[in-house]
Amino acid sequence: MLKKVDPKELEFNVFSAIGDQWMLITAGDKEQCNTMTASWGGLGILWGAPMAIAYIRPQRYTKEFVDQEEYFTLSFFGKEYRQQLNLCGTKSGRDVDKVAECGFTVATGAGGAPYFEEAEMVLVCHKRMAQRLNPSYIPEDVKEKWYQEGDYHTMYLGEIVEALIHQ
Repeated sequence: MLKKVDPKELEFNVFSAIGDQWMLITAGDKEQCNTMTASWGGLGILWGAPMAIAYIRPQRYTKEFVDQEEYFTLSFFGKEYRQQLNLCGTKSGRDVDKVAECGFTVATGAGGAPYFEEAEMVLVCHKRMAQRLNPSYIPEDVKEKWYQEGDYHTMYLGEIVEALIHQ
């Protein structure tokens, strides 16, 4: 069971939660959604509101869902879900029903945004901005390491309108 909390009361290490433990970015609705594993992102305050930052490459199927919807979610799981998060990062929703394969139970938050009841924590985000990263501002060493295909991420800023934690 997930319970609503004030985002300002969350206590976790964002660097570990995103970079090491990973998160799922999910968008769509309860009947049709897609999710992907991400290890790039951030949390902070922007425009006076708690904000999440997510990055998605153009070829990812989940990007189509995030682009269509006003809301998306970031879901964080315990270590026992590492295999499922690995599947969601290596398989495409175009080819596989990742939600079914992982055995996830879809629930919805604000704006009908889908998330998974098995998560330890969920951030429901109202999309406030989307911007493709401009290659002219990216250092050459970063381009060489991360963008050999020229597939620059789109950065999404989402105002955190609901925070849910497992109780």
